[in-house]
Amino acid sequence: MPTLAFSTSWCSHRHTDGYLMAKELADLGLSRLELSHGTRISLVPGLLRAVEEKVISVVSTHNFCPLPPGFSVSAPNLFEPSSDDERELDQWLRHTRRSLEFADQVGAGVVICHLGRVPFFWFNPASRFRRYADARPNVSPSEPAFAARREQTMARLRRQLPEYWDRMLASLRAIEEFARERGLRLGFENRERLDELPFDEDFDRLFVMLGAGTTGGYWHDTGHAELKRRLGLVEPLVQLERQTSRLLGFHLHDVSADNEDHQAIGSGTIDFSTLRRFWRPGHLLVLELGPWVPVEGVLESKRRIEALLA
Repeated sequence: MPTLAFSTSWCSHRHTDGYLMAKELADLGLSRLELSHGTRISLVPGLLRAVEEKVISVVSTHNFCPLPPGFSVSAPNLFEPSSDDERELDQWLRHTRRSLEFADQVGAGVVICHLGRVPFFWFNPASRFRRYADARPNVSPSEPAFAARREQTMARLRRQLPEYWDRMLASLRAIEEFARERGLRLGFENRERLDELPFDEDFDRLFVMLGAGTTGGYWHDTGHAELKRRLGLVEPLVQLERQTSRLLGFHLHDVSADNEDHQAIGSGTIDFSTLRRFWRPGHLLVLELGPWVPVEGVLESKRRIEALLA
């Protein structure tokens, strides 16, 4: 049976005491948690107490967790493993190692990571295509002009990809042994932006290059995949078929008709029953809901996924 858990992304911003945050979630029946990339250092003492007293258990964390000193809002892309700035790469490595140490301390098994992007100082083609698509909400992604614009955008991104891909790969190799020594898996998440790494079709290449002994695995975000599907960039079920043997877990959230993700399960357009066949014993199913979702939406999301598991 997969493990159903809940991300603190829903509530970490409004708590100053990690113990009280843990207690609030446990009282809602949400005692298995993913500590999100919004976990401030000030929350750590209370969270450690809650783990020690078995108020909660932590199944996963999201890099960077806790947040680097001086930061108080979610910043998973604060430092990127693909950066062309050596100082930023050093900071990514330092804070990722710190996140891995913390994950080990709280008993988590998986650390979810973002892997950087292909940057453009001027005229980012990914941003330009996003604006183009947003201005045409009713256009089919297979419409010839739309498809041609999408392919042109991806071609530009691919031309600039190699140097950032190489740095991303070197950064991952620098932390793999550190994670392995602590019994941790690294969950490489599919992303919603076109310029973020790896591109969806490149996950196979990434795992081949890391080798059979990699501690990395595929982490599937349902909302990100749905947003990409609407642009004609990926078919989520095909992507899951390709990565079945590498799957570690899922971020579960719905997407509204107007492209707002991190919505309550059942409030948007995703058919979660089609995902059920990919869930395996040992997988983590993490509800990752936005802070605007009411308590009723949280509990209904939990109920819907539990019904599918049953």
